[in-house]
Amino acid sequence: MPDDPVHEGQETLQARLYRVSGTVQGVGFRFFVSRLARQLGINGYAKNLRDGRVEVYAIGRPGKLAALRKELQRGPRSAVVSDVTEEEVEIQPKFEHGFSIERDSYEA
Repeated sequence: MPDDPVHEGQETLQARLYRVSGTVQGVGFRFFVSRLARQLGINGYAKNLRDGRVEVYAIGRPGKLAALRKELQRGPRSAVVSDVTEEEVEIQPKFEHGFSIERDSYEA
């Protein structure tokens, strides 16, 4: 069927959009996320938002995404995370291969 989700092995790949609040810019948070995502086999990106949060778009297996979220709530030592929101989103093919640190977002 054309509407079938992407499968990897037995588990369905899913996409999540996380927005992390607190002291999360200028403290190496995006690099922390990038390193962690690569260790977990998660694809996507991390970028700073104009409002001071960090946005993380992640594609992976459910268990790996849960592990990522747990670490996002903790953050690197230099960060102070106050909140992590999570939204289920569509898989964007252009982010299916690798994990990147995107340029700061200054859209209105």
